[in-house]
Amino acid sequence: MRCTAAINSKPSEGKINRHIMPVHVLSDRAGPGAQVPAHLTRIPISHISTSTDCSNKAVKGKVVHKGQLVSFASDDILKILIQEEDSQLNASSQNLSISVVLFGALAKDFNEAVSEGDVVVASGFTVEKSGSVHKDKLHPFNLLLSGDNACLYVSRPPPPSDPRSPLANKRSTTLSTEVSPRTKVPKYTYVQLGDLKAGSVVNVYGVVVFFKQPFKSRGTDYCSSLKITDQSNQKISCTIFCEKLADHPKIFQIGDIVRMHRVKTQFFNGSITLVNTFGFSVVTFDGTMGGAVEPRTSSRSFHFDQQDRQTVEELRSWAANQTILPPIPTIPLSAVQPKAYFDLTCQLLAKAPMDTTCTLLRVWDGTRCPRTLLKVIVEPNATEGPTSFSKEKEKLIANIFVYDNHVEVARQLKPGAFLRIYNLRAIEGTSKVPGLTSSQSEEVDHLAFHLHGGTAYGRGIRVLPENSPDVQELKRTLEAFSEDDRDELELNNSELLEVWSTPPESADGETVKCSTERSCSHNTQPVTLSKVKRDNPGRIHHVRVQLKSYEPLRLHQALKLYCSKCTSVLDIPDDELVAGLFSEASRDSGPCSPPPWSLSGQVDVLRDSPGSVNRALTVHLSSQLLSEGKTKELLFLMGSTLEETCRLAAGYQNIVPVRSSGGHLALLNLSAPFLFRGRRRYYGCKRCSEAAVREPSVEGVEVIDEKIIAEALGVQLLQFVLLMKLELQDATDTLDVFLWRDAELFFSVSAEDVAANQEAQNSIHQTMDILCPPGGSTGERPWLDLCLTSYRAKDDKGQNRTCYQICQTTVTKPSSTQSEPGPP
Repeated sequence: MRCTAAINSKPSEGKINRHIMPVHVLSDRAGPGAQVPAHLTRIPISHISTSTDCSNKAVKGKVVHKGQLVSFASDDILKILIQEEDSQLNASSQNLSISVVLFGALAKDFNEAVSEGDVVVASGFTVEKSGSVHKDKLHPFNLLLSGDNACLYVSRPPPPSDPRSPLANKRSTTLSTEVSPRTKVPKYTYVQLGDLKAGSVVNVYGVVVFFKQPFKSRGTDYCSSLKITDQSNQKISCTIFCEKLADHPKIFQIGDIVRMHRVKTQFFNGSITLVNTFGFSVVTFDGTMGGAVEPRTSSRSFHFDQQDRQTVEELRSWAANQTILPPIPTIPLSAVQPKAYFDLTCQLLAKAPMDTTCTLLRVWDGTRCPRTLLKVIVEPNATEGPTSFSKEKEKLIANIFVYDNHVEVARQLKPGAFLRIYNLRAIEGTSKVPGLTSSQSEEVDHLAFHLHGGTAYGRGIRVLPENSPDVQELKRTLEAFSEDDRDELELNNSELLEVWSTPPESADGETVKCSTERSCSHNTQPVTLSKVKRDNPGRIHHVRVQLKSYEPLRLHQALKLYCSKCTSVLDIPDDELVAGLFSEASRDSGPCSPPPWSLSGQVDVLRDSPGSVNRALTVHLSSQLLSEGKTKELLFLMGSTLEETCRLAAGYQNIVPVRSSGGHLALLNLSAPFLFRGRRRYYGCKRCSEAAVREPSVEGVEVIDEKIIAEALGVQLLQFVLLMKLELQDATDTLDVFLWRDAELFFSVSAEDVAANQEAQNSIHQTMDILCPPGGSTGERPWLDLCLTSYRAKDDKGQNRTCYQICQTTVTKPSSTQSEPGPP
């Protein structure tokens, strides 16, 4: 239903004329609503439905979440969440928040002018049913604002008056009557747990006093639960439902600190509880006093400032003086007692399935259990990881059986990962090994470790990151394991496969790693790095150096997208962003008239879980290709998720995701791939593309590749490139150089293969580990013969500086065991 209210009053002081900008910023001298036209009647959010008469009506609320502005070829879209500011208007209702979707200039102006925490009055809206009400538990309807009738009045609240709250948001009282062209830094207000009221959407901090690792719910989401407290001494239960494990809090132990944005308060069993809602995000911090304040989150962008750091430190200090934390959060194997339940921090060495309900994990923590541990015989071909170890190391290894729901988690674990296993049980006595065969008898008088099914008492498995303080401590313990003990390893065929790439040793005992070859034809002698830095730019240099360090350390970040037309270099969008663009396009797809050259139909997408119904998606095919019997050469796919697109890409040569825009087919936002070819994804340049859905000209073409499709769609194809910065060293100096244009020659792999091929990725990892061994000394690093070119370029500040780039050089593995000569 379209609201017909028109606002024709003259703009008062502090407003921007609505014909210039449909967002009116009210003067800071007036209270909220003081300058809203008098003919508008405010209606409570809880009264909104499709049967509501919207004529001359307005809705007022505080912006509690502002999504990302999504720009399409034909329109801009922005989704926000507003919350009833005066809860007494409908205190008995739970529908105090409602989603508002803005279109066109309104969306763009709102994104530039309004921040979370501002109060808005919306008029000229339409009402539609919410398609996500069952998931986000918000209002059953959404407000849509677009066109000339839609208008928003914005007022800024004064700063909080309570000086006791260190978490209060410090907002400036100064408000310009002009709209700032810059996007404002978000400001967040945090509520203490003792001040929570039912029916509101809030942001909170808390210390974790109990938690369960995420587990699969009955629906499509994972569920995790936790209990938090703060200086108010209130303990609040939280339940989080998210489809992706990465969106759940990364809690490692009791005492960790969580920050949650946009959680809804509600009564359950007579107590206030928290549940995630639309726009939910969470960041976790180590709760240890004096530890680094490092946010744990999967999000690539999140708000974190000095006020947040101060809040974390205050909670750490307060929690350290409370009795909420266990004195010993984890127990090493050397201190385990029979019948005990405990948490274990360890490294996974190998794993093997025992039967459909049990998986064996072989782990160690560098300490030795004083009791006899269970021994398990497993077929070598069923084991992932080494099948045997030295006699001394074997004494330190514990066999852990994980059951039921934890088996699925265990399948995802990789040998070498650092784990924390929660609520592990030590059982003494005689027991039958799961999956026992006739080759193994029952073990007697041993200590066995079992992780039972379920999630009671926080039972579960968590992979710890490499930079975790607990992992760093564990590494030091493992490194203390005697080198002599490691040398006792008796190699079998399985272990020989593990060390096949170990370089041979030279006659003088120095290990030969690898070398480099110059393929240039320059007739120049090697020079030192100090000489290179003294020379003028524009020259070619031959150097003999070692690699001191490199960036990025996470090598997947070295893969970039390059536009040959505008020469821009871009990061590859992560799957979370791409999945969001697909989901947004899928929800917003309306009726569409297919182009005259296409034939429309449907394709079924198989579901993973047994018994679930397949989903039918709309597809458009080229009539020319169809007439030639090439039904799988090119598919225009509409309304799919990222996961569904990847699944279909295995059976079709080329898939182009499309959406409906203005009743016609259009490509998705070019932040998403415009083409899927098997495991490969292709992106287009936003700046240089003139994208439109057209039929490719395939007459006389044997293979329809990405270039033909990009040309037909008006997309400037982005090229995969590798970009790294290397720090070189010799006896005289160090020098930062780039590895870019000849990076594929250097590694002997193509960047496009690296983007889709695990083997190519592993090849680069292995090369860099040889050139710059992790933790290795300078003497262990090979000497490299490189060709460098120097040139002038502008840095980020616009200043000219001399840059260096590796060119016409390839890394090779030597065929002999002769020792390399030393530096020049």
